Amino acid sequence: MMNEPDRKPDAEELTDDGLIAMGRETFALEAEALTTVGASLDAEFAGAVRALLASKGRVLVTGLGKSGIVARKLAATLTSTGTPSHFIHPVEAAHGDLGVVRGADILIAISRSGNNDEVVALLERCHHFGMTTMAITCGRESHLAVAADFVLHTPVEREACPLNLTPTSSAAAAAAMGDALVTSLIRLRGFKAEDFAIFHPSGSLGRRLVMKVAELMHTGDELPVVRSSLSLRESLPEIVDKRLGGVCVVDDEGRLAGLVVDGDVKRVLLENENALDLPITKAMNERPTTIDPQMLAIDALRMMEQRKRGPVTLLIAVDDDQRPVGLLHIHDVLRAGLL
Repeated sequence: MMNEPDRKPDAEELTDDGLIAMGRETFALEAEALTTVGASLDAEFAGAVRALLASKGRVLVTGLGKSGIVARKLAATLTSTGTPSHFIHPVEAAHGDLGVVRGADILIAISRSGNNDEVVALLERCHHFGMTTMAITCGRESHLAVAADFVLHTPVEREACPLNLTPTSSAAAAAAMGDALVTSLIRLRGFKAEDFAIFHPSGSLGRRLVMKVAELMHTGDELPVVRSSLSLRESLPEIVDKRLGGVCVVDDEGRLAGLVVDGDVKRVLLENENALDLPITKAMNERPTTIDPQMLAIDALRMMEQRKRGPVTLLIAVDDDQRPVGLLHIHDVLRAGLL
């Protein structure tokens, strides 16, 4: 039954509580649908995963309308996790796009009803090429399900849409079924975070998996370093000129002795009238947090934020002989767009 176009929401529906209740109801209905679909998985799902795992070709994913959007998402997710995949439009396929298919390829067709003429026709044509076909559909006895080699049934009886018309729960179920295929393949192939980064070199997810401290830290002339024999007065130009908010203090052999940050300088100045004439060692932290230059930058950021002795904004990168080779500021990590 269609919603009355002139119906106006009552005052209770327009309150914060009323609107929040509507949103929560949608989440509850879709969660219930996903639970039902998950419980219904059977040997067809296992067979589909085995076929995808053994495939030497590509995975083509198709669908129309909302199902087409879900299909595009599945194709993108498969490709980004090591399974070469493409979206193929069921209408365009009938006008030349079928030239891309090969017998070793697999077709995954997504249709809520399973009776979409264009999608069914594409699946049947793919059979002529010797392709393995899979259907993600709510229609267990639909034309698509009957024609497919594997049926990934998504038994959604009612949409979250109050009209029971707009694909909501069914679209979520189809997307979740695709995710279940992808995550199974990730586990079975031993796909690692490093592999993910290879396919996402420009995205923040990829960068955080590969970017090392060595790529971001300040080195050479940018690295603020002073000898432990200097006074605070003699050390100030290095602290001020390098503008990193601190300075590494080293002994006569160049090994790290400590770290002095702006806060340490202010504390000593407040506590001593002749502070500038004191040795720099009187202001330094003798136990600064050090890191390996090959540490992932995102792990260094977590260390800054979650350090047991309190958060810090600077970390010193040292070599095997405990000589400072770089200084990493929290702003360096943030500027790299790793969050």
